[in-house]
Amino acid sequence: MTSADRSSDLSRAGRLRLAVAQLNPVLGDVTGNLELARRARAEAAGQGADLVLFSELFLSGYPPEDLVLKPAFVAACREALDTLAGETADGGPGVLVGLPWREGDKLHNAVALLDAGRVVGVRFKVDLPNYGEFDEKRVFQPGPLPGPLGFRGLRLGVPVCEDSWNDEVCECLAETGAEILLVPNGSPFHAGKPEVRLQVMVQRVVETDLPLVYCNQVGGQDELVFDGASFALQADRSLAFQMGEFCEEIAVSDWRRDGETWICESGPRVALPDTDSARWQACVLGFRDYVEKNRFPGVVLGLSGGIDSAVVAAMAVDALGAERVHCVMLPYRYTSDESLADAQGCVDALGLRYDIVSIAPAVEGFTECLGPLFAGTDAGVTEENLQSRARGTILMAISNKFGAMVATTGNKSEMSVGYATLYGDMNGGFNPIKDLYKTQVYRLAAWRNANRPEGLKGPDGIVIPENIITKVPTAELRENQTDQDSLPEYDVLDDILECLVENEMSVGEIEARGHDRELIHRIEHLLYIAEYKRRQSAPGVKITRKNFGRDRRYPITNRFRDRS
Repeated sequence: MTSADRSSDLSRAGRLRLAVAQLNPVLGDVTGNLELARRARAEAAGQGADLVLFSELFLSGYPPEDLVLKPAFVAACREALDTLAGETADGGPGVLVGLPWREGDKLHNAVALLDAGRVVGVRFKVDLPNYGEFDEKRVFQPGPLPGPLGFRGLRLGVPVCEDSWNDEVCECLAETGAEILLVPNGSPFHAGKPEVRLQVMVQRVVETDLPLVYCNQVGGQDELVFDGASFALQADRSLAFQMGEFCEEIAVSDWRRDGETWICESGPRVALPDTDSARWQACVLGFRDYVEKNRFPGVVLGLSGGIDSAVVAAMAVDALGAERVHCVMLPYRYTSDESLADAQGCVDALGLRYDIVSIAPAVEGFTECLGPLFAGTDAGVTEENLQSRARGTILMAISNKFGAMVATTGNKSEMSVGYATLYGDMNGGFNPIKDLYKTQVYRLAAWRNANRPEGLKGPDGIVIPENIITKVPTAELRENQTDQDSLPEYDVLDDILECLVENEMSVGEIEARGHDRELIHRIEHLLYIAEYKRRQSAPGVKITRKNFGRDRRYPITNRFRDRS
């Protein structure tokens, strides 16, 4: 068959078999991503696919940030593309794949169509996002408004990610003859995001009267988690197919031309998880990929007998398996028998390696060392923090000796108000619950005891002892201490924090919700003065619309206080 014959096949037959490759590329691993694309294409070919659609910047990984400013990296991506293009001379499926593309003195976020052994066409992303976790205007230049790409007689509209979140690019494609919209995406997860995507894409379909296929990547990249959940919409706005969330898969769908409209006749229909399941799976996936992609042999964490470390331990086992998780209890004179029993119960439920290392010699050594300098002063927070820092030092030493990464266990409520110790319990490489408020941690603990999503490595049943969930939270740094000695109840605290952090509400607006004005001022003050701690904290999975770091970038030096 000649290339001319091949290019006219789909137009004449009025049928298209499309494969959507919802996969987990590794940022910077150009060779590995090329091989992943090859395997996906081979699998799609085995199912008779005509075209394989990959996610945004698949060959480089997404988001590449300043790595794309390195010419050697961009050149490696182009070399991989040319190799893949040459392989399409075998008469198998064509490929739509993303990569950074140098055009003269401009660098673009691009998608290339490969077929018949060559690069058939390239389109550049027009609308470069520059909000929240996105910073593409820093490294890319926008492309011109695109027309459709010709593929075997079809006219494919290929808006790249953000180009489909606004109307201009898709309307331009429709007006210039596109028959179907194929959208490669790198759309990060936050709770409720799949529904947001669906509603936005429905609007594009309404505006263009074109069917739309939305291909999203899956996997963790530093703080971001990409959940997949790729889908397609018919031209009448109904759901054509829905792929799974938090899983890699290649889905083949069959399309038929009916007059001027393409109709999807077959494809997967997977039910997406509820909010609690999605949050848990996002934390586990982000945790797993951070460990795996950075080639740590496993993780080590301090197990206190409290809710946060128990949840992190359960997530670690779900992500990596019990054999790669090492828990260490680090007791001192204030550690209760109840905490020791609860930690043991957690270890037994999860099947973990467990050691107990007393911090008393370290704390007493520090106390003796500092005794002359501290003479005449009252014991207080400084002495409490010595306990936390002794624990942090011991965990880091275990990590240095055996190679496992220290997992930190502070939740978003604590990180918001500075209820954490620098160079102590904040030590570590990654924190899977960093963007979960304390009330959400409790909720997810109870949820995980009753549920185990498919694909997780942890056991069924209760993995977090009930007493850990129901007992009064305490840091156990002094006698009879509880978290509520210095903080309001967590349901009150978390509501105020969500108003301040996620919604940027004024003090007056928060007060109108029924909260005490003086308390709001106090929490706002704690939030601001803890910024310097958060700048030095480990990365962690983004779960909310506005996490600390990528989304919320407040100055450390900041005297503003809302007195409205």
